[in-house]
Amino acid sequence: MVSKDVIAKFLAKEFPQSKCVVEAVGDRAATIRHAVGFDELRPGGTVSGPVMMTVADVALYVAVLGEVGLVPLAVTSSLSINFLRKPAADKDIIGQCKLIKVGRSLVVGEVVLYSDGDDRPVAHVMGTYALPTPQS
Repeated sequence: MVSKDVIAKFLAKEFPQSKCVVEAVGDRAATIRHAVGFDELRPGGTVSGPVMMTVADVALYVAVLGEVGLVPLAVTSSLSINFLRKPAADKDIIGQCKLIKVGRSLVVGEVVLYSDGDDRPVAHVMGTYALPTPQS
């Protein structure tokens, strides 16, 4: 298992543009935080869908890395999101991922997104990551 600090350093190096912060990783799970400001909002004063999908994808990636190790070439092979309610425009988005299945070539996980401080989900996400085939 890879520590939160190691994963955070890896993400900072490989994805310096990301605003996602690793809050926790371990036990086939991860929690990610994304600050919400003006740039993350869409008309109507809600957090944009692409921001929420980013948080979900990063949460899944971090959970995968925490479980299988730093595998930079692990990639999203599917991501399906259900938007459940309008997130708060002035609260961070929190993504909590739990891995459902960890196989040799695919990892399946579930992510629930929340507005910070509210336990009602704003979105539910299912995703699959493909792991690179080991070279022999």
